[in-house]
Amino acid sequence: MTDATSLSFVRSAVIPEQRPPHRVSGPLVWMRENLFSSLLNTVLTIVFLGVVGWVLPGFIRFVLLTPVWVASSSKDCSADLLQHPVGACWGFIDAHFGYLFYGQYPAGERWRVNLFYALEALGIVWILLPKAPFKSAGLAFFFLLFPVIGFVLLSGMPIIGLSTVQTHYWGGFLVTIVISTVGIVASLPIGVVLALGRRSAMPIARLVSVIMIEFVRGVPLITVLFMANVMFPLFVPDGWRPDSLLRVLVGVGFFSAAYMAEAVRGGLQAIPRGQYEAAQALGLGYWQMMIKIILPQALKIVIPNIVNNFIGLFKDTTLVAIVGIFDFLRTIQASLSDPNWRSGQMPLAAYLFAAFVYFIFCYGMARYSLSMERRLQTGNRH
Repeated sequence: MTDATSLSFVRSAVIPEQRPPHRVSGPLVWMRENLFSSLLNTVLTIVFLGVVGWVLPGFIRFVLLTPVWVASSSKDCSADLLQHPVGACWGFIDAHFGYLFYGQYPAGERWRVNLFYALEALGIVWILLPKAPFKSAGLAFFFLLFPVIGFVLLSGMPIIGLSTVQTHYWGGFLVTIVISTVGIVASLPIGVVLALGRRSAMPIARLVSVIMIEFVRGVPLITVLFMANVMFPLFVPDGWRPDSLLRVLVGVGFFSAAYMAEAVRGGLQAIPRGQYEAAQALGLGYWQMMIKIILPQALKIVIPNIVNNFIGLFKDTTLVAIVGIFDFLRTIQASLSDPNWRSGQMPLAAYLFAAFVYFIFCYGMARYSLSMERRLQTGNRH
């Protein structure tokens, strides 16, 4: 027999049809919440779209629709001679491509530079790809084996059939990659040591770290480069004069390490005291505690600051031109001084190309930083 109480919960009338619920995800929801959530946001969105609609068509036309792709001189990019609107003169980049990416490196030996680029790309993908196998081998390759192979490839070793190429022949994008790679690889370990030294209980270690960090951070990079270029030879044995590129590498490495030390120190200070006490209670020594407990947490916290330092370092490589090093931007400026390529619109195409190259690398580092933060569940997930 059916219980009368249970029948009281059975609906006797059909519910009238209702509207479907609002979507909680998708592009329209995102636009409503982020672009049109208020009157001010709506006005700003409309103004921004108007500016983009005004600028973007002309930019696309200049860059992609009406450029000159192949040229032998600036005359081939002249609107007066071609009798139609002319966009960017990408023929300038095509004509100077070898100089921009290899400098004065001998043409017959540029395969060594290409192999260097390929090995560095392999190492970066190996250690940064989340699901790449044999991570320990990848780290050993990139930080131990690759620097030796890269130095031998670029500098040469006659005993194995590689002719010697002096560093003053290096230039362009090659120099930018070498300086930024050395600075990035050296800055993190040296910065960690300086950060630990600044928080050390040993007065000497703390004093040396503080002096190093504050002195380097107190002067601009140009000053550090000049000091490295002039003073570094004074600290090496007589009869051995290091070349200008090595001096720049030392200056950039120490400069970036000082800023990295402050970023790492911020992460160390964010770790609760209980983490230190728990590690000590387990009987871990100082270095075991730092390597296994403290540093992994601290570095995870300061991922945005670390990547920001890497991006800044990559862009600051343009300053090495002050001490006579022909980096990527400096080779573009030197190419523009060629009498065959002197034209009013030539610098615009050249610097647009430089901006595109720098943007690709900096944007790539920024996006990888965001993906790493999401994987490690740090910061804002949005």
